[in-house]
Amino acid sequence: MKFFLEKHLIPIAVYSTCALFVFFSLLINNEVKNKTHNSLEKIKQTGKIRLITNLSDTTYHLYNNTPMGFEYDLASKYAQFLNVELDVITPGWDNIFNYLETGKGDFIAAGLTITKKRLKRINFSIPYLIVQQRLIYHNDKEKIEHLKDLTDKTIHVRRGTSYHNRLKDLRETGLNFYYILHDNIATKDFIGMIARKEIDYTIADSNIAYLSRRYYPNIRVGISLEQKESHGWAIKKKDIELQKSINRFLVQAQKDGTLNIIYNRYYSDIAVFDYYDIKTFHKRIENRLPRYKDVIMKQAQRYNLDWRVIVAVTYQESHFQPLARSYTNVRGLMQVTLGTAKDMGITNRLDPYQSIMAGSKYLSKLHDRFDDIEDSYQRLIFSIASYNIGYYHIRDAQDIAELKGFDKNDWHSIKKVLPLLTKRKYYNATKYGYARGYETVNYVTKILTYYDILKQKYKNNSNNN
Repeated sequence: MKFFLEKHLIPIAVYSTCALFVFFSLLINNEVKNKTHNSLEKIKQTGKIRLITNLSDTTYHLYNNTPMGFEYDLASKYAQFLNVELDVITPGWDNIFNYLETGKGDFIAAGLTITKKRLKRINFSIPYLIVQQRLIYHNDKEKIEHLKDLTDKTIHVRRGTSYHNRLKDLRETGLNFYYILHDNIATKDFIGMIARKEIDYTIADSNIAYLSRRYYPNIRVGISLEQKESHGWAIKKKDIELQKSINRFLVQAQKDGTLNIIYNRYYSDIAVFDYYDIKTFHKRIENRLPRYKDVIMKQAQRYNLDWRVIVAVTYQESHFQPLARSYTNVRGLMQVTLGTAKDMGITNRLDPYQSIMAGSKYLSKLHDRFDDIEDSYQRLIFSIASYNIGYYHIRDAQDIAELKGFDKNDWHSIKKVLPLLTKRKYYNATKYGYARGYETVNYVTKILTYYDILKQKYKNNSNNN
């Protein structure tokens, strides 16, 4: 019997144990594998990916009931990359990490800085934006040139941010300043408090800091508080396949220009800042715009245009001065030519209401002619540029852009080639000849800046704003 047990049952038990071990090993391995792949597979199966983000002008917000924002637009492109729908979840800054870790969303895209502390908790994609923390304070305050000048100063930031972490690190070096932590207050709101002199100092990433000067020209973008840092999308630790997928998308977006196009839509020319021009514009929309706002809104509705665009164009053309005359002898609020006035059906260019009617109608007609441009924002910019330089010169510039291998339907390609229309080598090869393209580049840059300010100031497209 003992021999039988040793010869038959013991080996069977060993084999059974081994088999069970192998089975459970495979089961555990498969479970781990499934956990690793689960999020991406589930996203593809359900046809939806859940974006966790924060409500702010630079991440995600609604404009005229249309979702937009740098992070939102980029995330939308990622959803297209996966061929799924995008669901947006905005739980508030204090809850975004908890929502990710408890499975209430698939990834975070909220202008998150990649830090060592956060990497212990979550994974990040490859970087897609380089920023630097800057001190923000009112122009009336004494200029701070060195970190030691922060002594006895009080800085307000949001709890749990990279700004919070940096201030803790600076305090540990022996710097004697104070900081106050707040919950769920956006960086832009802190900057607004600076402009209104409700607080003395805050911190903002460079992209937000420079953009905010348009809305609050009295703020100063001060010294850097940190080396350059990177933004990335956040993913749960176990979601390796989702992380790989996001990285593949970001690499592709960088290569095919998608990332650059989205960046330019929100951050183009933010380094360009004319304090007196922006300050004057803020004054003029308070003391001159009200006279013409109703008729502008009426014409905007008539021609399906954003009234803020018409305001921005009108200001650039005349600074809201109805008797304005240019060196080329175009006149009135919207500086229409005699030929355009006749074509648009008006008789008096100096009549503010007729000028707005003609200018709005003309801008609408230009917009209609660019129906070959699918992107609505690019189409708008091309229309604005044509209002200045003429439709056919823009088409010439598109031809040059195409010959150079640029995207002819991307304004930032056209910006590069428009100045070439002053060079004989190029304008001789075009159908419509010489044009001062460099003026149009400046013209569009200013109008887009004014338009951005107006979108922030008048967020709702109603007659009550």
